[in-house]
Amino acid sequence: MTKIKCTISYDGTNFSGFQIQPRQRTVQGELEKALRRIHKGEHIRIHPSGRTDTGVHAKGQTIHFETTYQLPLNNWKMAINTLLPGDLYVHEVEEADDAFHARYDVVEKEYHYYVWNEREKDVFKQHYYYQFPYQLNMDAMQRACALLEGEHDFTTFSSAKASIKGSKIRNMYEVSCSREGSTIEFVFRGSGFLYNMVRIIVGALLDIGQGKRNPDDIEELLMRKDRRLLGDTVPAQGLYLWNVTYK
Repeated sequence: MTKIKCTISYDGTNFSGFQIQPRQRTVQGELEKALRRIHKGEHIRIHPSGRTDTGVHAKGQTIHFETTYQLPLNNWKMAINTLLPGDLYVHEVEEADDAFHARYDVVEKEYHYYVWNEREKDVFKQHYYYQFPYQLNMDAMQRACALLEGEHDFTTFSSAKASIKGSKIRNMYEVSCSREGSTIEFVFRGSGFLYNMVRIIVGALLDIGQGKRNPDDIEELLMRKDRRLLGDTVPAQGLYLWNVTYK
């Protein structure tokens, strides 16, 4: 049995998330369908670094699967990509150690979130940016970002629907935002992320950018551990799983 590790990207617009679901088009479903054809009808299960929601994109998602087939790595890449739809692509294929696991061996994940800060709609960006037409104070948002870095309990910034039990403590190595023209880019690098955490944080930062909150509110929000203190989760289409780092 050989363990194969793949780095993939996908446009999440027309996927109902990553995880396989009955009668829904998903990233896992398309990958497993391609592998089933390669393996002449045998079901091959894939394991991702983590699941992404409906509409969320990935530039550097990682998966692994096990196979009895022996193919050159470039042949794996060509064979899978030939069978995949145009909004899903395998970039790299490598053989992994027997002990490797795409989810459990992650040491760092990186997400980016993009905001289109204009009043006028751009139809070419609507599936890839969150359009936010209000004026923003970048200095205030950057001060708030700095307060989110380090190890904290992120319960306030986790969806109330989260199914994961246990500690909500995560270590954020980088939380930053920058502006280029009308595009605002948020970057998050951390040891791990809670359900909807990035999208809830972006919503809080946009509130701070509008002056609805002060940057210093971040410390109290972390301390209070209450999702109800914050507003709605921002939309999925601005979010990208950018990179996954392993041991």
